[in-house]
Amino acid sequence: MKRAREVTRSFLRDHGLVFTNEELLSMALTHPSYAQEKNSVINNQRLEFLGDGVLNLVVAEYLYNHYQTKAEGELTKIRARVVCEKALLGVADNINMGEYLLLGRGEEMSGGRKRKSILADAVEAIIGAIYLDQGIATARSFVLKHLEHDIVEAAQGDFYDYKSRLQEMVQGRTKENVNYAIIEESGPAHARFFKAGVYFQERLLATGEGNSKKEAEQKAAERVLQDTGILDDLGSRE
Repeated sequence: MKRAREVTRSFLRDHGLVFTNEELLSMALTHPSYAQEKNSVINNQRLEFLGDGVLNLVVAEYLYNHYQTKAEGELTKIRARVVCEKALLGVADNINMGEYLLLGRGEEMSGGRKRKSILADAVEAIIGAIYLDQGIATARSFVLKHLEHDIVEAAQGDFYDYKSRLQEMVQGRTKENVNYAIIEESGPAHARFFKAGVYFQERLLATGEGNSKKEAEQKAAERVLQDTGILDDLGSRE
C-alpha cells in the first residue's frame, strides 16, 4: 500500500494537518473501487457516514449560537442549504480533493476524480477522520474554516448574494454585465488567499479578498454595491 501512504503524507503536508493515526486519513481517501481492487474491505464509506453527522452537528451548533432569534424551522432550512453537495464541492475545490483520491483503475478512467458524488463523499470522510483522530474541536475548526462563509450566506438569505444583486442592478442600467477575475493568489495550500476583481467593459470597478475565490468575488461585488457613484457611472457609459 505504498501509494496509499504517499498520498496520505502528501495530503497532510499540503494542508498543514497532523494525524496521530494516519490510517484514518488513508481510509478517508480510499474509494470503494480502490479497496475492491486491493481485495480490501477498508474504504471511506463508514467515515463518510460519521463525517456527515459531525458536519450537521457543527453547522447546527454554529447556527444555534449565532442566530438566537431564528426559530427551529428556519434554522433547519439554513442548515440544509449548507450541508449539501454543492457546499461540499466548494470545499473539495478549495482543498483539491480530487488530486488525493485513491481510485480503482475503472473509476479513474471514467473521470472519478471529478465526479461530484465522490468528491462530496470524500470531504465528509475527511471530516469524520479528523473527528476520530483529534476530536470535535479540530473537526469544528476544519468545517468552519471552509464553510463559515456559506453558513453566513445561507443565514442571510438571497439578499447576501452580492454578485446576483450586482448583476441585476447592472443589467437594469446597461445591456452588458460585469465579470470577475482572480488577480492575486497566495499562501500555502491549506491557507490560500485570493484577491478578485470585478470588471465592466475591461474597467476594474473594485476588488475583494477572501480565503476562497467565491468569497473574494462576493466581497468585490459588495464594494461596488456600497458605492452608488460607480453604479451611476455605468449607465452613463452606454
